[in-house]
Formats: sequence, structure tokens, C-alpha cells
Amino acid sequence: MSYRNGNYAAFYVAEPFSTSGLKAHATPDFLHYNQLRMWKGADASFPFNDSHDKTYSVRDGSDWEATLKPRLRERLRASKNIVLFLSNHTKSSRALTEEIDYGINTESLPVIVVYPDFNSLADLRSGTTFSPSIKALWDRVPIFKTSMHKVPTMHVPLLKQNISNALKDPDFMLATKGKSIAYYYNP
Repeated sequence: MSYRNGNYAAFYVAEPFSTSGLKAHATPDFLHYNQLRMWKGADASFPFNDSHDKTYSVRDGSDWEATLKPRLRERLRASKNIVLFLSNHTKSSRALTEEIDYGINTESLPVIVVYPDFNSLADLRSGTTFSPSIKALWDRVPIFKTSMHKVPTMHVPLLKQNISNALKDPDFMLATKGKSIAYYYNP
């Protein structure tokens, strides 16, 4: 087994990719992923270790079976968790389904779910459970909704401190993961 120190970022990118020169880089969920990379670039102590940097890059038009799918799996096998971006733009694509299915159902990776469309932890809750708006986002990625009970999941808005806390929490790392339930930090 490889050394698992990476954080695998999973996000929706429309297929086929945008016809602009930016391609996948112009999609909303990819921009949220880049936010983590910016935080890491500006602050070396930010605990994001990008699994996508662990293998060579692939082109947007690469063959799915021969190149893309094996590369996703290789990156997931080098990861200690998944950082899943769920937004109003997210849809269930072939790549996102593969990442979540393989990551949870084969590799048993804990998931940190980041909600860019919500501004506070209170926005994620309705009393002692998750808000209907959050549950509706789970419906956008059926493989996540049906598999999330198998691993611990932490649900946070796109706030640097909350994400940093989740990335440092041993309950959301493969080797030390906690109970397989859905969590959110209490403010």
C-alpha cells in the first residue's frame, strides 16, 4: 500500500469541457478547488496536500478507460481522505461518480464535504439535523448519498478555518478514521 498523505479533491466538471481555452479551469466547482490551492500557496501551514499533484497531469480530452480512470484511482490510493465540493452547480458526472464510488466503496476514504453556497455552519443545519437545502445537494450525486453512511463525513461551508480544522481532524483520515456518521462542527 502506498503512503497515504494526500487530500483528494472531488468536484463536478461538465463533459464535454467548456469550449473556451480555460476548459475545466473555468467551471465553478474547479474554482472552489483552486481556492484550497491558493490558501496553501499563501500559507504553507494550511493542511491541504493535493493528491492531484502526486501524478502527472492529464489532458481534458484523454481517453477515459486508458488514462483518466486509472489516474483518478491512483490518486485516490495515495489519499487519506476526499474533499468533495457540493454546490448548486454540481451534477453527477462519470468522473465524479467514479471518484466517489471508488473512494468510498473501495478505498473507504472519509469525506470532508465543502458547501461553497453556504456562508456559515448554521446554514448547514436545521435543528439537530442537516437542512433540507443540504440534503437536496446530496441528491445531485446519488452515489454519494447512497454511500456516505459507510465512512465518516464532515460537512463544512467554504471557510478556511473550518476546512483547516476538518483536514487536521484524525477522525477524517483513513488510518485513524472515526465512526461512519455525518458530522458538522458546532460553532
